[in-house]
This record gives sequence, C-alpha cells and structure tokens, in this order.
Amino acid sequence: MSPEQQQVSPSAEGELSPGQRGATLERVLSLTIEEELPKEIIAFKFGGSSLLGAERLLHAASLVRDTAQASSVVVIASAMKGVTDRLIHFAHLLAEGRNDAARKEGDAIVDLHLSTLSDLNLELADYEPVAGELKLLSQDLFHEVPARGRTLVDAALFDRVSSFGERFAVRLFAAALLANGIAAVPVSASDFVLTCDSFRDAKPHLELTRQRGRQVLLPLLQSGIVPVVTGFIGATRDGRITTLGRNSSDFSGALIAHVVDAEELVIWTDVDGVYTANPRESKEAKLLHELSYDEAHALAASGAKVLHPHVLPLAAQTGMTVWIRNTFNPDARGTRIGAQLNGGAA
Repeated sequence: MSPEQQQVSPSAEGELSPGQRGATLERVLSLTIEEELPKEIIAFKFGGSSLLGAERLLHAASLVRDTAQASSVVVIASAMKGVTDRLIHFAHLLAEGRNDAARKEGDAIVDLHLSTLSDLNLELADYEPVAGELKLLSQDLFHEVPARGRTLVDAALFDRVSSFGERFAVRLFAAALLANGIAAVPVSASDFVLTCDSFRDAKPHLELTRQRGRQVLLPLLQSGIVPVVTGFIGATRDGRITTLGRNSSDFSGALIAHVVDAEELVIWTDVDGVYTANPRESKEAKLLHELSYDEAHALAASGAKVLHPHVLPLAAQTGMTVWIRNTFNPDARGTRIGAQLNGGAA
C-alpha cells in the first residue's frame, strides 16, 4: 500500500486519541461503499497561500474541524505557495545539467517542509511517522538528479517533479488535522484520477476517475476520517504521474467533490469572494454574494479571475453549490455560486 494510504483508525467520535494514532485503516478499507453516508459531504479546497507555514496550516485545519462536527469533509490541498515554481526551477536546473544547483534547491524545498512540520509542535509519536514520510518523498525527489551528466528532462519529468509540492502538502495538512484532534489521512490523487498522457495539461477520464475515487474515498468518509487529497495531479493508465495544468487545483477540487457527490465545494482563498473587478486594483470593486453558474461563467469569459474554466461545468452537472471564501476572514459570507441564483453586490 502506498504512503498516501498509510492507515489510521478513528475513535467513536471520529477523532484520534494519542494511543490510536498510527494504527491501521484495514477495518476502514474493508467497509462496503454501498453503505449510506451518515452526513452530507462538504469538499474544502485550500490554495497555496492558505497553507504557507505551520500557523496557516493549523488555522485551515481548524476550519475543517469546525465543519467536520456536522458534515463529512474531504480536503483538496494545493502545494504551499511558491513551492511549485521552485520545483519547476529544480527541473530546469536538471535540464541545464546544473546538478549541484538542483540538489541545493531540492534541499531548500525539503527543509521548508520539515521545518514547517517541526513548527506544528506535534507529539513525538505523531511527528516521527510524518517526518519519515517526508524524508522518503525527498529521496524520491533526489532520485531525479543523476550522479553525473545530464538527465532527459521531458514533459513527463516536469510533471513528476511538480507533483511533489502537493504530495508534501497533504502530509503536513493531515498532520495539522491530527494536531486539531481530527482523524485524517493523506491521499494521492494519482491513485484514482485517471488521465490521458498529455503531460503538463492532462485531461481526466471522468467516469473511471469517479469509480476508482469512490472506492478510495468513501470508506474513509464512512468511518469519520478526513481524506486530504492532492490537487493538481493524476496518473496515466500505466501509473505515470501527470498534472492537470498550472492553476488547476480548483478543477481538482471540483473533480474530487464530484467523485464523492459533495453537496458543496468551498474554495478557500485569500479574498472575500468574487468581485465585479479586482479589489486590489479598483476601489469601485463590489463583492458579489450570489451568482448563477451562467453569471460566473460570463464573468470568467470576460477575463475575471473567478474560477478555473472547468469548475463550473462540472459543478452544474450535479447541481453542486460552489463557495468562494477567505481563509483569513472566515466570518465573511463569501460568494455562493449555484443554479438559478440572482447575482448581487454587497
């Protein structure tokens, strides 16, 4: 079983006691997915700015904790802000044959995540397994650096290297949830998001992804465990890691919400919602509280940075409500996007 499916076992309340952490999920994974889920399912997608550093990770985890008291929650996590760019720089260094510089950059990326884990101030019994997983991932990253000479740097390698940001992040987020007393397990989307082999801009096979994803995610949700899933990535039929394109984690959020039939997808970002203009550039910008799918699509078509273009069509298929909310101002209502709503300014 992959590290993404490392197994833990929940208490009756869906939280982990210190003695239970690090146990197995064998009982969980033996459940049949036909069982009715006891709660509605909410998908939370967190962008990289929401996860930069231990303080922000713990804050994001507290938002999950509050919602998990009444609903089943699946989390989709981006890489920490700036990490994907650094990984792409790492790949470019390899392409240039600058292996020593690549190792130095890789060391800095690994140190960032290990220091963030340390700043979570976990109990030693909780810290050591996660640190071990991060170090194993680090070894995988450094396997891309040849002992000497150049390596073939193609689109497939760029995707493999780019995937490490999310793979590191979900382990840190699951650890932050444990620190908040919530049973959580990191899951790699490459275990079930099946894509074509158009590396760096892969397209998912929706029905096969849904079938495979339900087998992975529903048993966890049924047992009160929060799956923390990598955004951005998938895999080909023969297991090669792909990415869905830059800035595609919103799409990943909608895709995974679709897989589990989530009632709502909440995209947590660093603004209060959707505005009529960029609030950082225009004092006339007004916050829109309600938008229909069509209205949000029209805003996106006009150049507004509302959502990834694939989010709304996927949400509309199932009537899923999409929220845009501010991680750093969670008391703000945000923008609600759904069917047959009237747009309105604040």
